[in-house]
Amino acid sequence: MTPTHSDGGPAAPSSGSAAVSDLNLLRTFLVVYRSGSFTAAAGLLGLSQPTVTAQIRSLERQTGRELFARLPRGVAPTPVAHDLAARVAGPMDALAAAAGHDEASPEERAAPVHLAGPAELLCTRVLPVLAPLAAEGVRLRIVPGLTDPLLEELRAGRHDLVVATFRPRGRTLLSVPLMDEEFVLVAAPAWAAVVGDRVAREGPAALRTVPLVAYAEDVPLARRYWRHVFGTRLSRSAAVTVPDLRGVLAAVASGAGFSVLPRYLCEAELASGALVPLHDPEDPPINTGYLVQRPGRPDNPDVTRVRDLLVDAGRGW
Repeated sequence: MTPTHSDGGPAAPSSGSAAVSDLNLLRTFLVVYRSGSFTAAAGLLGLSQPTVTAQIRSLERQTGRELFARLPRGVAPTPVAHDLAARVAGPMDALAAAAGHDEASPEERAAPVHLAGPAELLCTRVLPVLAPLAAEGVRLRIVPGLTDPLLEELRAGRHDLVVATFRPRGRTLLSVPLMDEEFVLVAAPAWAAVVGDRVAREGPAALRTVPLVAYAEDVPLARRYWRHVFGTRLSRSAAVTVPDLRGVLAAVASGAGFSVLPRYLCEAELASGALVPLHDPEDPPINTGYLVQRPGRPDNPDVTRVRDLLVDAGRGW
């Protein structure tokens, strides 16, 4: 059921529902949409948070569609909200300007950019690139997670951009290559001294006495390395699992065992000698990461700004 334009106002509800006639509901909707929070919107509007919540619920009843997904902190616009905002923002802003109320704060004017992706990549690569935008008035909402659920949330309108570890299938999402990550087999110097150069000569057998550290029980990075480099199946389980590659890095650097890590994550430790590569294959495993968004031009120009900045930075990663 797709919203259609009404004849009597700047907003249009779902087909078969009554037209939205209360401009106050639309104004509250826009402030929530742009601020990303009922609480923030209440402060901007000079209303109580329960009043803002009640007005949004009233608007959702009139349109017959959910406008915001409630998150632990704030809210995320649904696709219906994105569509409604695209149609009412211009007329409502023009009405506010005509009435002499166009001195909206930056928080009310610009919605936050909702960006999600792997925690390690966000913290190591993405946030350092985007940090200067905060001083320029760009508002960021960062969510870490695994690619599969994050892409589903992107389709549902909960994020603007997702850094994905693989290219999504189908045409419901658009993606551009962001960076290539090379995987390296590493251990602390003490274990490297035990193994020596035997991995090149003996293959996986050289590591049989060294504990494996991984971020999941199914050891996906190590399995991929074994298949790509050694041409065999990994048949051992992890001695230590940490559901964060930064934790895996810390454990390996502290001597817990060996692991397979993205080079970008451990390049400082490799340079300092805190970690030692156990193998130097001619054709190391490489995975391409992608920056993903929904089709169409984003309503928020800051989304395009963040996207372009990341794509440009990715050329040097």
